[in-house]
Amino acid sequence: MQPPADNAEKVNEARTASIHTLGCRLNQAETRLLEEQLREAGYRIVPFDQPADVGIVHGCVVTVEAEAKTRKYIQRFRRKNPGSITVAIGCFAQTAADSAAVLGVDLVLGNASKMELLHHLEAMEDSKGAVVTPRPKRDAFMLPFQKSSDPVDRRINLKIQDGCDEMCSYCFIPFARGRSRSRYLSDVLDEAASLVERGARELILSGVNVGDYREGGADLLTLIDRLNGLRPRPRIRISSIELNTIPEGVLERMADTDHGLLPYLHIPLQSGSDPILKAMGRPYTADAYLRFLEKARNEVPMIGLGADVMVGFPGETEALFEETRRLIDASPLDYLHVFPYSERDAVASSRLSHKISDQDKRRRSEIVRALGDQKQEQGQLRFLHRRCRVLFEEKRGAYWIGSNEEYFEAAVQSEECLKNRVASVDIREVREERLFGTLAV
Repeated sequence: MQPPADNAEKVNEARTASIHTLGCRLNQAETRLLEEQLREAGYRIVPFDQPADVGIVHGCVVTVEAEAKTRKYIQRFRRKNPGSITVAIGCFAQTAADSAAVLGVDLVLGNASKMELLHHLEAMEDSKGAVVTPRPKRDAFMLPFQKSSDPVDRRINLKIQDGCDEMCSYCFIPFARGRSRSRYLSDVLDEAASLVERGARELILSGVNVGDYREGGADLLTLIDRLNGLRPRPRIRISSIELNTIPEGVLERMADTDHGLLPYLHIPLQSGSDPILKAMGRPYTADAYLRFLEKARNEVPMIGLGADVMVGFPGETEALFEETRRLIDASPLDYLHVFPYSERDAVASSRLSHKISDQDKRRRSEIVRALGDQKQEQGQLRFLHRRCRVLFEEKRGAYWIGSNEEYFEAAVQSEECLKNRVASVDIREVREERLFGTLAV
């Protein structure tokens, strides 16, 4: 590593910092906490495209493309800020520390160390950088958060869990995030209460495998019920959850209009073909997945249902791909996140034969995305001429934009300021991938 010669002086003088975050909601939740720590220490947070004394890239390695983007943002910051301190944190730092050093990064903090960012910045002396990437311990954990009176965003990613024990054959995340571990219940509740007091209207429970939340005698459902007891009561959304970890009682709470748990589930599918699911190491069958979606729609009729779908996994023949397409078509899914299989050397699937060409991956992605567009439109039409509750976040042009409880985007025209307000909306029209309506009288 070749850090700038004036690093120690820069650390003492630095008053501006910028963070660029790639990847998942968990990264976003952690970035929010780091920004609060930096502000508390006297830093002013500036956009990543502006000059800064410290530039932090919170990287992602879930795909080869995500890792390439991480490298690009590191290089961009160093090019535009040659005398500043460059920091790489998160999954890229954890799994590619040597590469980060080659890029000229001054401080490399893996997932077990990144929340100690301030300490490591202050410790940089004698023009020396640092690489700190121990494996995360498999213990319950606490997170440093600022008990402040400053207002916060209306929708907040709240970290409750980290790591994963599943070891799906294609997944690089366990190498980057470590084994499954949960945040102390009291710590989650303390931060949630602080966020609600500061104006948060919706808490998005975030983690690598949130359904695996276990702390003492508490599980995910315990945590949800405790959050539901906060006042004012927030909307509670599960970010993404594996089929085999959805606890009994979730659908019952979603159906209860007096409970804060929102009627929304994003359940990774990956494939609708049993042979491919088995090769992936996924712990369910295509039929079990479809049956749960049908149960969810039956018990919570307006529930929003989403899925991740991977195409081009090794061995996915045209016939097996067609099984996935048919399952999605027959399902009550409302939207899809579609991505092609990405080869990583360290994972088990890299040793499989019968690789799929990039051309076929692109073609299959296009087919499934087109099907996803159809499913989304069908899902939106369920709300036509109905009333729903919308949390408004921002004004774009003439419209206030927000999300309803089922996670569809909605828009209304209003002279009132609706920012961070939950209001009833009568849906009059569906167009441009959005619900349009009027405030209910």
